[in-house]
Amino acid sequence: MAGEIQTSGDYIKHHLTNLTYGQLPDGTWGFAHTVEEVSAMGFMAIHVDTMFWSISLGMLFLLIFITASRSATAGVPGGLQNFCEMVVEFVEENIRQVFGTRPNAIIGPLSLTVLVWVFLMSMMDLVPVDLIPFFAHMAGVEYFKVVATTDPNATLGMSIGVFFLVLYYNVKIKGPIKFGAGLFTHPIPHWSLYWFNFILEVVDLIAKPLSHGLRLFGNMYAGEMIFILIALLPFYAQWALSLPWAIFHILIISLQAFVFMILTIVYLTQAHGSEDH
Repeated sequence: MAGEIQTSGDYIKHHLTNLTYGQLPDGTWGFAHTVEEVSAMGFMAIHVDTMFWSISLGMLFLLIFITASRSATAGVPGGLQNFCEMVVEFVEENIRQVFGTRPNAIIGPLSLTVLVWVFLMSMMDLVPVDLIPFFAHMAGVEYFKVVATTDPNATLGMSIGVFFLVLYYNVKIKGPIKFGAGLFTHPIPHWSLYWFNFILEVVDLIAKPLSHGLRLFGNMYAGEMIFILIALLPFYAQWALSLPWAIFHILIISLQAFVFMILTIVYLTQAHGSEDH
């Protein structure tokens, strides 16, 4: 695959292009075979590789924890049980510190899912950039990105899902009237500035899912770009640079998964606050 690409720019563009299914310029529906066809597709298109890896790694997450729960023992725990218990305890500790002891059946499973799922999707960045795309090319697939968190559709999709939960709990806990009134009376509780308050609150509501999703996307996209640039170097230089960057990138992956989880907890905590602004 790489041998067919003539320039560094084409190589980078190829690795940053998703396997996309949608309406082609001629009006038919199918997979895009060029970058131009991908760009010409409108809103009704789907990144098949992003869906494949996000669903596959989500199933891997379920498999790991279901296997650990079914093999759990009260005696000497195995390595998998120890690992899963450490992750669960880490999540529970952060929930206690931020969310408190409010009764909520969803925040624990949601936070655990966010942490592990984001980590697994981002960890695919450690796979050599040409390895999986090479096998995909051998199978006739032209484009095949493997890091779902480098696709803003995935990161914003998760953050918008959290945003809808925040809206739901705001309305449920505060009531629709009190929640709606807060959009007009905060931060300046004077009738003449209700319009100004409403604009600020709406901007704040919209900014939360945008920053939540784009922060993860930006960090993972930058990390992937560095791996691609390293892959353009001579073979001896690749080994000299890719290993230390991969070790450092593990810290970035872990931090970004933690940040995405902790912001999810923070936003849900704010939504559960029944007091006035």
